[in-house]
Amino acid sequence: MNKIVYYVAISIDGFICGLDGDISGFVGEGSGVTKYMSDLKGFETTIMGKDTYEFGYAYGLKPGQPAYAHMQHYIFSKSLQFDSKSDQVHIISDYDLDKIKELKQNSTTDIYLCGGGVFAGWLFDNQLIDVIKVKINPLILGAGVRLFGESTSGYQLVLTDTESYDGGLVFNTYSINYNS
Repeated sequence: MNKIVYYVAISIDGFICGLDGDISGFVGEGSGVTKYMSDLKGFETTIMGKDTYEFGYAYGLKPGQPAYAHMQHYIFSKSLQFDSKSDQVHIISDYDLDKIKELKQNSTTDIYLCGGGVFAGWLFDNQLIDVIKVKINPLILGAGVRLFGESTSGYQLVLTDTESYDGGLVFNTYSINYNS
């Protein structure tokens, strides 16, 4: 079965964005960003919540359009609707454990969990995230969206890889020990 990989930028204090979705302080160019963009090519499926999908609107994404042209998108939302339809963008009307398990079983690659502290927290609480890959930015935000939203679950992680890039960006990859 394929893995769900939460591959996300964070501040040192654990926020995936600041207040009002502010990401202006995150490293936006350089070898780390190039590495991230290259890594995304290895995923054929992405999952995300409504807020993460709609975040793309500020950067030119149109409703119903795929954020990543080469991926199938599964957006988990009770309220999101589109006038236009795409065979690459699918709305799942509720947080559905069976749908997540089906995607893990049927995806041809690991699954990219794209942002979203609330959705990631729900997946984490249900022990469905297999790998956490954080792009740690040399930045303290103080407030914003937490890595796992309001989740209070705690588990031991195993560091499996670390990489340093220009601009002070560090990528750490962890597997999760849900049995601890």
